[in-house]
Amino acid sequence: MNTFSILTFLYWVILLLTTLGSLVFAALAFKLQRHAFTIGSIAALVAALVIASVPTLAGPSSFGIVLGMLALALSVLGGGPMAVFALNLATRGSVAPGQHGGILVGNPPSALDSAEAAVHEVLRGGLAIGMLERFAVTGAILAGFPEGIAVVVAIKGVGRFTELSSAESRERFIIGTFASLIWACACAALVSLAIS
Repeated sequence: MNTFSILTFLYWVILLLTTLGSLVFAALAFKLQRHAFTIGSIAALVAALVIASVPTLAGPSSFGIVLGMLALALSVLGGGPMAVFALNLATRGSVAPGQHGGILVGNPPSALDSAEAAVHEVLRGGLAIGMLERFAVTGAILAGFPEGIAVVVAIKGVGRFTELSSAESRERFIIGTFASLIWACACAALVSLAIS
């Protein structure tokens, strides 16, 4: 092995280990719901992005494939804790969580005359929707079809449209979607930077 191939090999090993570290932190944040692990995952992803931006010789295609799979897993798993972290920073716990993953919002005064409760849960199923959203976005970018992001956002917006009547639900929808999309795009950018 010459010096260049050793340096290229070390570059890929460090990049893969840093990405794997971000994924481990993301899994811990997902499982234990601790913001410290989310911050660790963010820091490791930023470090991986910095490493990936360093120009180097192309490594074996197997390294790029492994990096792509790690980035896709990181996107799907790590975006949830990232969105929760962003929402907690924005709302500071001012929105009550529901029993099924949504938030509790008050009904408009016109609805209070009916038999409905004064409070109902909206934006249920955000965890599953977010995972599918990030999988689709990261996959679309890695497949060379970034226009797929618009399709994903359109489907999500149409699907949630009826639940966005309250300010709390609109705020949560926008912040959560942006945090999720930014995370997914950063994971896809990691692969794009490394293999270009």
